Amino acid sequence: MKTTTSTAVYSLSYRDSRAYTMAALFVAGNILLPQLCHLVPQGGLVWLPIYFFTLVAAYKYGLAAGLLTALVSPIANSLLFGMPAAAVLPVILTKSALLALAAAFIASRVRRVALWAVALAVLAYQGIGTLAEWGMTGSLTTALQDIRLGWPGMLVQVFGGFAIIKLIKK
Repeated sequence: MKTTTSTAVYSLSYRDSRAYTMAALFVAGNILLPQLCHLVPQGGLVWLPIYFFTLVAAYKYGLAAGLLTALVSPIANSLLFGMPAAAVLPVILTKSALLALAAAFIASRVRRVALWAVALAVLAYQGIGTLAEWGMTGSLTTALQDIRLGWPGMLVQVFGGFAIIKLIKK
C-alpha cells in the first residue's frame, strides 16, 4: 500500500456551501456506520464508528466540514437512536471536535494524504481526548476504555480513513 499520495486536501470555509454539503454527506455516514456496528455486541465500543467520517471530512475538506460533522453526528445519533447516551454525549462531542481539529490542522500542514499523518491525527485526538475524558469523568479506567477496547476501531480509522481520503477525488 502506497503510504503517501498527492490527492488534494481542501479547506472549505463556513461561507462555502460545499462545506455544508460535504458535512451532510459525512453526517449521514456517521449515522449509518454506527447503526451497522451496533448490530454486534459492543460494536460501538470496539469499532468507534461515530468518529470515522469526522476524520475523513476534516482531513479532506478542512475544519468547517470536520467540525460540522463532528458536532452534528453524535447529536443526531443520540436524538434518533439514543446512542450515544445523553450522559456520555459531552465526552463524545469533545473527542469528535478534537479529531476534527487534529485532522484539519495536520492536513493543512502536510498538504497531502499520508498514512503517518492520518495516524498522527488519530493518536492526537485519542491522547488529548483520553485526558479530557479523565478530567470530565474523574475515572482513568473509563477514559482509557477507547484505547483498551477501541484499538480495532482506531486501526480502521487510520487505514480505512487513509484509503477513503485517497479515493475521494473532489
